[in-house]
Amino acid sequence: MVEEEKGESSGFKVVDRRTFTSEGQRVPGQAERPQEVEPQRPARRDPGPAAERESEPTISADSARFATLVSYLSTTAMFQLGLLPGPGGEHIPPDLENGQRTIDLLEVLEEKTRGNLSQEEAKLLEEVLYELRISFVEVQKQRVSKQK
Repeated sequence: MVEEEKGESSGFKVVDRRTFTSEGQRVPGQAERPQEVEPQRPARRDPGPAAERESEPTISADSARFATLVSYLSTTAMFQLGLLPGPGGEHIPPDLENGQRTIDLLEVLEEKTRGNLSQEEAKLLEEVLYELRISFVEVQKQRVSKQK
């Protein structure tokens, strides 16, 4: 509104299309409109012809979901190993048993998806597992040295 007073225009117009006032009364002149619904497209399972696949981005939705799953499990393992602070920044003591279980889950994922992953997905999983295994051994060594 300040811009309009100065004689400047922002280039867009705001139209209030609400059909009811704040008191719940119908706005005069506003007829009831059918709700606009965007038609849903069916989920695509088949990537289609090669020409269509070439136009798609290099990271598919499936790859993104796989990376999210790996990230979620690796972050969970890092919390369980005490490598990440809690939400308030507090130190979380290591829970090696559950940390090992989460690492085992990632190993099962690697085994069961072998040959079905893209090169990037396989590399991501391999690197995450390597880092988690090394971290697990280090946390285990620290725990043993503290007990002595």
